[in-house]
Amino acid sequence: AVAAVLGTRLSFVAEAAKKKIPVGLQLYSVREACAKDLPGTLKIVKEIGFSGVEFAGYHGRTAQELRTLLDDNGLKCYGTHTGLNTLQGDELKKTIEFNQIIGNKFLICPYMNGETIDGWKKLADEFNAMSKIARKEKMWVGYHAHSHDFHAIDGQIPWDVFFGNTDKRVIMQLDTSNCLDAGQDPLTILKKYPKRGRTIHIKEHGGDVNTYLGSGDVKWDEVFKFCESHGTQYYILENERGANPEVSIKSARGDFEGLKKLGKV
Repeated sequence: AVAAVLGTRLSFVAEAAKKKIPVGLQLYSVREACAKDLPGTLKIVKEIGFSGVEFAGYHGRTAQELRTLLDDNGLKCYGTHTGLNTLQGDELKKTIEFNQIIGNKFLICPYMNGETIDGWKKLADEFNAMSKIARKEKMWVGYHAHSHDFHAIDGQIPWDVFFGNTDKRVIMQLDTSNCLDAGQDPLTILKKYPKRGRTIHIKEHGGDVNTYLGSGDVKWDEVFKFCESHGTQYYILENERGANPEVSIKSARGDFEGLKKLGKV
């Protein structure tokens, strides 16, 4: 009995001591607020409790201006959503240089739409080549999930075609809500490609504008448990329930409080 109690206590201590995965906010969640007042919005993001951000556009700022804004607010860059064209050809070098200045090592393509299976295979080949170049600079390229990525083309799932034909260093950025939109189970997808989800969009699914993280359809316990044992470096919180500045900031606060209740921040 004593051994059992001691084992339970040690387990509790180990769990409490486990390093928590840093949480950043995808700035698309507060895009109108950023467009109106980027410095002020970053200040609020920090005040809410986020330790970093993922960009989705730069609002006319240079890399050095962005780095200064991040440093001034004690924030890190946990990733950026950057168009496919910025990762192709000579543009990739420019994108790498820009992101080195802002302190980011994760270059995530937010959207692609290969119309055929061969098209998805060609995209996979492109990303393999991009990954080799990025790797030399200790950076990563990846792709972000949307529901159409899980809709079959000629009996094959584009997501599986793409990640089944890319190097393991190409990041799989799953979006929990978009995955559920497609009728897929996030945990199943994560298990299929273990240790490729170095960053993941944690987005609640279902409900209305007042449904915050932890009160919708996502089975967070199993998602977090898997991520914490399979190499996830950053949780990227996203909420698309309202672009209005006040609504979007309220949503970011609500989701962060939900993470607190789940013991993740």
